[in-house]
Amino acid sequence: MLNSNYMANQQAFEQAVADSKSLKEKPDNEILLKLYCLYKQSTEGDAPVDGPENMLDFVGKAKHDAWSQLKGTTKEEAMTNYVALVNQLKGS
Repeated sequence: MLNSNYMANQQAFEQAVADSKSLKEKPDNEILLKLYCLYKQSTEGDAPVDGPENMLDFVGKAKHDAWSQLKGTTKEEAMTNYVALVNQLKGS
């Protein structure tokens, strides 16, 4: 059975995901990449060892590399960091 702390964290994460889609200003690419890798770590865990197969997929490679840097971060910790970043972007 999941504990209530995890459930609260999950709800806050889901709200932050929704909030991230309606920010007043679009974040710069660096922040978007951070949101992406925190989201992926939160929902899928560690990145697969192999990145994109296409060597010319520079965006895919950047995303994979950023996600890979979070290796070992728990899903819960990534969720907390995602929520904090979105709240910072909202000005909360």
